[in-house]
This record gives sequence, C-alpha cells and structure tokens, in this order.
Amino acid sequence: MNPQARSYGYVGPAELRATVREVSEGHTIRSAADLEAWVTGRDADEALEPFTYVVGLDGFLRLAPRRSEHVACAGGRRVLAAGEMTLGRASGQWTAQEVSNQSTGYCPDLDSWPAVAAALDRAGVRHPGRFTHEVVFRRCERCVECNIVREGDFVCVFCGADLPLRWNVAP
Repeated sequence: MNPQARSYGYVGPAELRATVREVSEGHTIRSAADLEAWVTGRDADEALEPFTYVVGLDGFLRLAPRRSEHVACAGGRRVLAAGEMTLGRASGQWTAQEVSNQSTGYCPDLDSWPAVAAALDRAGVRHPGRFTHEVVFRRCERCVECNIVREGDFVCVFCGADLPLRWNVAP
C-alpha cells in the first residue's frame, strides 16, 4: 500500500455493516485470468451491469455484483477506493470502460483514483485514466449529514448550510 494513500472507513448505516460476514467479501482480482474466471461465472444480464468494487488496503481490486453493498465487498474493512465499474473487452483485453467513486457507504474522495488505477494496472486491466463519473461527497458541519455535491453547489440539501470545499467525510 502507498503510505501516502488515504484510506476510507465505512460511514453508511450501522445496520448494513452489522450484516457483513467475512464470507461476503468481494472476489479478489490479482490478474486478468482472475477477472476472466469471475466475470464468466456471472449470468449474462449481471455481466452487462456495472460491478460494485473496492480496492483493499492490500492494493487489490475486489468485485461483487452491482446490488452488493460496498461494505460487504470490503468484508467490513477500510478501503483505498470504492465505487462502480463497467468491464468489457477491447482488442481481446479486459478494460474498465466506466469507473466511478459512487459509494455512499465509504464516500471516497476523487483523490482515490490512483489506488483504482494501480489495482487495475496490477491486474493487467486497461482503464480510462480517471473516473468517468466523479461523485463529490461532503459532510455538513452543521447537521453532520453526508451530501453529494451536484453541479458545484456546496450547500447541504438537509439544512441549507454551506458545505466545506475540502473532503471531510472521515468516520
């Protein structure tokens, strides 16, 4: 793990975290062969949807079906990144076609991209070089609710207070 990389703890509903068992952890992708084996084991409809992903503190990508909770994919542990990913093949090679940091359970900042890129590079999976869908998360300092900032409007949707410009969703 990069010692400078920020890790993210789970900030979502406690009742979801309480349901996590170690056996629910996502499938670890160490190579393109791991990815091939896991994706071909999905049914056809599921393989076309984006997957839930996390990058563990060990730097490996973990995947789970889209309707999985990120905290379950992570086995309840801290992560370097989390979001959704659409995978496909281009010129015979696996490619992450779309990648987001959309995880309301971890609320990762945009600076989590290098961990995603490193995990994909390590597994031999091409990627777009950035998040293709960026989600900006901020915690309101007045009401402490977590917000998704839309269209650069840093205002809490719950209480109307101004939101911080810097990421602040640490657990």
